[in-house]
Amino acid sequence: MTGSDIAGLIAAGVFAVLVALLAIPIWKLGKVFDELRGAVREVSDGTTPLLSEVTNTVATTNDQLRKVDGITSQVSDASANISALSSLAAATVGRPLIKVAAFSAGVRSALGTKPTGKGRRSR
Repeated sequence: MTGSDIAGLIAAGVFAVLVALLAIPIWKLGKVFDELRGAVREVSDGTTPLLSEVTNTVATTNDQLRKVDGITSQVSDASANISALSSLAAATVGRPLIKVAAFSAGVRSALGTKPTGKGRRSR
């Protein structure tokens, strides 16, 4: 064996050790990727039903909001009707009451009696 043969054997041995040392981290990295793939699969399997439930919840919420919108529009119409009714009542009943009050005040002043506020009348 010559010196170059021995140097070649040493280089081949060092290369074999280097390949063995690099194979271990690559093997472990492969296991990490397998675990990562499993975790992604579990997340995907868990997310699909969750998204379905969220979709159903949003649809139900939209239905309820439509119902609430209908109720608020009905309440708005009712309050507008009540406002119109109170205006009509004030116009129909209020004016004659004002006239009666003015008439009674005129009669009191004509008769010379004034209310004192304590239930007694003074002349």
